[in-house]
Amino acid sequence: MVPKIRRGSRTHGLLVYLYGPGNRDEHTDPHLVGSWDGFAPDPGRDTSPDPKATLARLAAALDLRVKQAGDKAPTEHVWHCSVRTDPGDRALTDAEWNTVARRLVHAVSLAPEGDPDGCRWVAVRHADDHIHILATMVRGDLRRPRMNYDFKKAQAECRRIERDMGLRRLKPGDGTGAKTPTSAERFKAERTGRPETPRETLREAVRQAVAGAASEAEFFTRLREAGLRVKLRHAPSGDILGYTVALPGDRNRNHEPVWFAGSTLAPDLSYPKIQTRLADATPDAVTMPEADNGRSDWSPPARGRRTATEIAERVAIRLDSNDDDAAAQLAGIGELLDAVTQTSPAATRAELRAAARTFERATRSHVRAEHADTRAIRSAARGIIQAGSALGRGEDGGTTAMLVSTLILVALAAARWHSARGHAQQAEASRQTAEHLRAAYHQAAAAPMQALRDQGRALPEAQRRTYETTIRAALPENSTQPDTGTKNDALAATLAQAEQAGHDPKALLQEAIDMRELVTADDVNDVLVWRLRRLAQLPAHPDDADRRRQASTGRAKPPANRTGLRTGPPAAARPAAPDPRNRPPRL
Repeated sequence: MVPKIRRGSRTHGLLVYLYGPGNRDEHTDPHLVGSWDGFAPDPGRDTSPDPKATLARLAAALDLRVKQAGDKAPTEHVWHCSVRTDPGDRALTDAEWNTVARRLVHAVSLAPEGDPDGCRWVAVRHADDHIHILATMVRGDLRRPRMNYDFKKAQAECRRIERDMGLRRLKPGDGTGAKTPTSAERFKAERTGRPETPRETLREAVRQAVAGAASEAEFFTRLREAGLRVKLRHAPSGDILGYTVALPGDRNRNHEPVWFAGSTLAPDLSYPKIQTRLADATPDAVTMPEADNGRSDWSPPARGRRTATEIAERVAIRLDSNDDDAAAQLAGIGELLDAVTQTSPAATRAELRAAARTFERATRSHVRAEHADTRAIRSAARGIIQAGSALGRGEDGGTTAMLVSTLILVALAAARWHSARGHAQQAEASRQTAEHLRAAYHQAAAAPMQALRDQGRALPEAQRRTYETTIRAALPENSTQPDTGTKNDALAATLAQAEQAGHDPKALLQEAIDMRELVTADDVNDVLVWRLRRLAQLPAHPDDADRRRQASTGRAKPPANRTGLRTGPPAAARPAAPDPRNRPPRL
């Protein structure tokens, strides 16, 4: 149940709207479901030949005390609250809506139960799923009601009404959420054929522009490169005081651009907040790891994603420590999600975009970090953006799966961090983010994980038994018996390749397990595969690495051993046959 509160000065004008057809002919059977004394005239049930006269009488009755108070009455004396149920809720009866209205005017101190001097009010219903409460804010003793924090009080009462009436229970807010689009903005978007309101489009564009930006100049440049109109407000000294943005083609009735200040898009997108973020956490110059152990074949997007994965692991550990300073890391994760979304292949971009948009709510709360050092994570976001778009296949696709697998655990850690502090909306947003990331992971991981499972099944029997024993010893509750299933195929193949690279499989597996908890992982094996491949510097997509080696050596891979492990003496190289079908595959 969602209340929306506004204030105005035209009682009669609002009643005309409530009893009219609506802006989009959505008002059906408008009528009163409640009033201050239960005897207010109802224009919707009036059978007289002049219903407008009844509406005028109702307006006059509501405004009686306003006129009596004269100059002491507030200029905006109309309190207007619309209350809407969730689309999945049952339809409430008129009597139940009357109860809702009475509880709300009591909760905000407009008309407390048993107070004969309470303000006059009516509740009008013109649709199944909502009512409008109109009250005039002058009491019977001609004083103004004490209306402090009316929105918060109405929200809290709605949560209690949901519980008492068996409706869907929404999460209580804390005032840090971004402003939702108005009805007028939504209707305009529908009329102009936009999939969303300009406010929502601009919010995402500004968020993406600030992700990993190193300076204010770079931030404003990114906004313009994204195709937005940008207007800066300067002080007489020339210093920037603020900024506004507009979508090209979005104009008001006077054919002027519709400008939005950053603070009206989201609390953390105001110019002072962005200025502070850029000043306190300017990303360091991104330096990728030196190419060794075959890493010279990895693309910049792949290396950027590996670097980001390691940093995301550290953020998850920080969140698990329940430290308030981890609040700053949440904003950094938001930037990282925006960076990955901008550079990911089309197959995963939709779910990643949904994850970034959802997690935006989890980045803001009233918790303030005293030591907000987010340079590492902002550098990772900057590195991903500077590396450019990643492909959906090969090492790019594999490292995308590697990073997203870690971000799922980060989102779940964020949910626990927020829950421990009573941040219900942020915790729910974090959990929803994890669901979107899981969908993106399944898309990105399908090819590399299938290749690893194939390689695990192709292992010689003796090797396979050895790695199964290692896995059972480390993860007894997560293992299958040899020859009874394929659950550990990818993990066994990864251990085999790690051993070939010179690592101790048992020690490396234990190190991967000890990195952090695995309880929240959907698939423990998948999580461990990516941790092992990162720790051992193994390719994220082994088939891609094999193809690159073949292209560089001109030799075909032995079909009997898909892990690349040598099971016999090396065969002598044979000259390439002239038949084009025997040439190494092109990359």
